[in-house]
Amino acid sequence: MHNPKEEHLPPGDRRSVIVGVALLAACTLVGAIAGDALGTVLGVKANVGGVGIAMILLIAGRIWLLRRGLLSGGIRLGVELWGALYIPIVVAMAAQQNVAAAVRGGPLVIIVAIVTTALCFACVGLIGRAASFRPSTGELPATGEVAE
Repeated sequence: MHNPKEEHLPPGDRRSVIVGVALLAACTLVGAIAGDALGTVLGVKANVGGVGIAMILLIAGRIWLLRRGLLSGGIRLGVELWGALYIPIVVAMAAQQNVAAAVRGGPLVIIVAIVTTALCFACVGLIGRAASFRPSTGELPATGEVAE
């Protein structure tokens, strides 16, 4: 069956999309296993940091492929597609479970969560003001000039 969304990819890159999805799946699987093992070591009956570990592995895998010239457009597309869809959904589901556990944990846990969130927002604001904005090459206007 013909898929019009794949028209912009050469036939070889269509297979690369599958490799990108396989990279994400492998990172997710290793992250889940490592998170379960970490939870067991810490004495917690839950996955501890599995999604975070998976995202770090995905970033490291992508950088490794990029440095070796193996990151084709199709692999990048496969990784970005599922990274944009799947990982935020899993993070949101994990956050929902954490909120439910925090509410059962009492008022101190909720107060600490609110203070921590406020500090994170403040840090983002401070970092945003302190950092000087330099547009990336994707944000530069097409004037024919070379970016410094």
